[in-house]
Amino acid sequence: MSSARLRAGARCVSIAAVVGSLLLLGLLPGFSAAAYPPLPIADDRGFLGNLSGPSLTPGNSGAIDFTLGDPLSLPITDAVLTFQVYAFNGFPGNATATISVAGAPVLSNATGSGGSVGIDVGTLAAGATYQGSIGVATSASTPSGAFAVRSALSFVENGTTYGLESRGWFNATTWAAATELPNGSATLNLTRLGVSGVLPETAIVISSSSYSWILAGVLVGAAVFVGAGAYVYFRRGTSSSSGTRMGDDVDHQAPSAFGKRRTRDGD
Repeated sequence: MSSARLRAGARCVSIAAVVGSLLLLGLLPGFSAAAYPPLPIADDRGFLGNLSGPSLTPGNSGAIDFTLGDPLSLPITDAVLTFQVYAFNGFPGNATATISVAGAPVLSNATGSGGSVGIDVGTLAAGATYQGSIGVATSASTPSGAFAVRSALSFVENGTTYGLESRGWFNATTWAAATELPNGSATLNLTRLGVSGVLPETAIVISSSSYSWILAGVLVGAAVFVGAGAYVYFRRGTSSSSGTRMGDDVDHQAPSAFGKRRTRDGD
């Protein structure tokens, strides 16, 4: 089996595995950060992009790559980007667990290592980008499955502190209250979430080369439901002073490693 085919199979497993994680997060804590003001622009998609988690076999190392940008009209300062491994969906068997899983991947950069790593970017000029990566190390005991990685960004612009978080920081009740109107249509109320914007998140996929293609074949059906990617941003329509995003002609989807919706409280 060629390495290219193996990587392609692992990527299929990656997408399908995170879809299978819809039942995972019932034990995760909810978001409890201080409220941040809405952004001074109508679109938060320019902050974190090109986010890519590795597909690895147990005992190997890789990296999470990303691009951090400043889409605002002024420089941002004190920018800190955080990545945290927060949940696990195992295969085969679709076993789920919180991130206390033995042998979980370890994140690292020049200043530290562990389940959570902060990147002190400092200052970015308006329109500038920062290309970065953090290391991912596994051990021989790291189980096969998808380890979800959530993201967070804080920075100061023109004297105001802003904070953005990915879907993984919110429990199901909080997320539903902020993203679904009484009639069932989609919205995004940032005030209810207490953030300035929503970021994408990614996953680290661990698979044994001896059965990665078998897993891909079993799980590929689930991948159909997420299309070509697992991370689709909310598209912002008209914004209100409360931080609500709405728009009848826009498709709203959650940028999450676990898909758009979850069915259990705490997800």
